[in-house]
Amino acid sequence: MLQVTRNKQFLLIFTVLLGISLILVSCGNDKRDLRTKPYVKEVFAMRTYIKITSYDKGHEKAIQAALDIARDYDKKTSVNQSGSELDELNDQSGIKPVKVSKSVYDLLAKSYSYSKKEAGFDMMIGALTSLWHIGFDDARKPSQAEIDQALPLVSYGAIQFDEKNQTVFLPVKGAKVDLGAITKGYVADKMTDYLKARGVTTAIVDLGSSSLSLMGHSPRGETTPWRIGIKDPNKQVSDQIGFLQAENESVTTSGIYERFLKVDGKVYPHILDPKTGYPFENDIQSVTIVSEKGVDGDALSTTIFAMGTKKGYAYVEKTKTIGAIFVDKDDKVYVTPNLAKRFELDKSSHYQLGSTDDLRNEK
Repeated sequence: MLQVTRNKQFLLIFTVLLGISLILVSCGNDKRDLRTKPYVKEVFAMRTYIKITSYDKGHEKAIQAALDIARDYDKKTSVNQSGSELDELNDQSGIKPVKVSKSVYDLLAKSYSYSKKEAGFDMMIGALTSLWHIGFDDARKPSQAEIDQALPLVSYGAIQFDEKNQTVFLPVKGAKVDLGAITKGYVADKMTDYLKARGVTTAIVDLGSSSLSLMGHSPRGETTPWRIGIKDPNKQVSDQIGFLQAENESVTTSGIYERFLKVDGKVYPHILDPKTGYPFENDIQSVTIVSEKGVDGDALSTTIFAMGTKKGYAYVEKTKTIGAIFVDKDDKVYVTPNLAKRFELDKSSHYQLGSTDDLRNEK
């Protein structure tokens, strides 16, 4: 028996305002020119709903233009859409270099830099993801022979860049680029930068709720952080494990229940190990990364998910530039010290805060 399940919304936006309509609470010292009710605009792109919620007066044209940025990247980078630049690049693997737009070239170069420095992240994972196709109606568990045939094609080091001519070449026939582990965060940054340059101060850029960019502070006050809910990976979209205060930063989540394939009672998450060809198996249910830039959070959420809770926690502590919230398969929640005062566990949930000393002392 085969079952495909998608859960597109992994982070819930919770703003504690009057009722459910996100009504602005006045604040005497707030110098921003804000609406009493938010302006909300969304499009369907990158296989999810992309939404901008803005409290700034005006800027409607800028918000539409920012959404068009997402549409443009979707058109150029979808590996499941005939005619996209990445589709052309993959089709020409082993044949010839492909000239791409500057926006796609820069995204590919950024993905290459992450592939070089982060374990578990390989932009050439496409030969495997196209086999499993988790999240699509034709998802299936491939045979071991198919996986063995695809594994040698997963090698970011083989890709060739020509900056002068703005071309990219995949020299091995059958090799495929898949940028699903970085594109949403990258595009969220582009949209956020565009809005900031046009005077937007108080907004949330939401790419399917798994990648959030929080602009400025909450409309409740110019120094009041946003309050967002961290999704319960085991329940419906309205449930959360707790709440996080955040401002001027990105919040990104990866989890085993975001998209998965179920075959004969066994669940296969969508995050694949480029070394084995199978989904990663460890103790993590979900990991939420808080970072300055969405592209970092997107890429690192995959990298850290691959490590498991203990190693992932140690990695985050060592970097010091990001924060993380881990939910393990024992329903324990581990929060890095730099987020401890900003995270509040939902007391109505069955989750418990785990001791981070256990992670440090565990052998």
